[in-house]
Amino acid sequence: MPTPAASFKPDDMSPVSPHLICRGAADAIDFYVKAFGAVERRRTEASNGKIMNAVIEFEGASIMLVDENLDYGMKGPLAYDGSPVSLHVYVPDVDDFVTRAEQAGGTIIMPAADQFWGDRFAMMRDPFGHVWSFATHKFIPTPEELKAGAMAEAGSGDGCANFQKKEA
Repeated sequence: MPTPAASFKPDDMSPVSPHLICRGAADAIDFYVKAFGAVERRRTEASNGKIMNAVIEFEGASIMLVDENLDYGMKGPLAYDGSPVSLHVYVPDVDDFVTRAEQAGGTIIMPAADQFWGDRFAMMRDPFGHVWSFATHKFIPTPEELKAGAMAEAGSGDGCANFQKKEA
């Protein structure tokens, strides 16, 4: 008889965990381990070698992964030419983190820069189409500083002055 669960969730899982659908989930795991320093916690493969479920962990969060499966309508971002969802991660040294991610094959969308809201912030797209933002919190702005910073950013054009243009 199975042992009853001691908790409503497995011990190594965050209460909220993104579940990334990837075209090539095994390669995505390898990328996240190399680029982000993630640790693979578990992997369940189907008889055809496709990943049915895997879990990685980094910066204290669990992330689940699965291979695309069009029979079940499970499409990764590459099937849509992008994703409307991004993942945000606070890291101790955003500059070092982004450099490592870029060297591993990530595409920088927004280089690391100090932002008016108090973070040193960057964005990248991984080779599997997922968009990630990374930040190191530097200071707590006053409400007045936040308002002035937002007004200045909005006055610079589209409100995203630091974004690089997407290559066609």
